[in-house]
Amino acid sequence: MSRKAKRPPFEAENPEWTKSDFARAAKFPAGVRLKDLKPGELARMVGKRGPQKAPTKIHVSIRLSPEVLKHFKSKGPGWQSRIDDALRRIAKKAG
Repeated sequence: MSRKAKRPPFEAENPEWTKSDFARAAKFPAGVRLKDLKPGELARMVGKRGPQKAPTKIHVSIRLSPEVLKHFKSKGPGWQSRIDDALRRIAKKAG
């Protein structure tokens, strides 16, 4: 028997789609079916965000103590920006 707890395939936060959900989803032009599209054609139809014109931040990986993470996350969404602001203030004082 698996050690992992068995979870139902659909939860209240992620329910199974109904026919009306599919009807409200993005539609393709008349006569076009998803299964008939090639990946390149699909990418052009769906579109995607392009690169930033002037990136303002650099992606890094950082290991933080549980206490620091708990403090910033306890204030709600935006905790990563609050950590960035705190580090920016420290760097400015030291600079």
